[in-house]
Amino acid sequence: MNILIILVPCSLCLGLGALAAFVWTLRHDQYDDPTGDAERILLEDRPPRS
Repeated sequence: MNILIILVPCSLCLGLGALAAFVWTLRHDQYDDPTGDAERILLEDRPPRS
């Protein structure tokens, strides 16, 4: 049971770190155009000029 004294704060820190990273990505517009990104995969690139 003594290991819980270490594991609970570690898991809380990791969870808060993940939440902070997610909030940071939201504030910096990382999820701005998910539809365009999905469609861009399907489009073919222009052929190289020779």
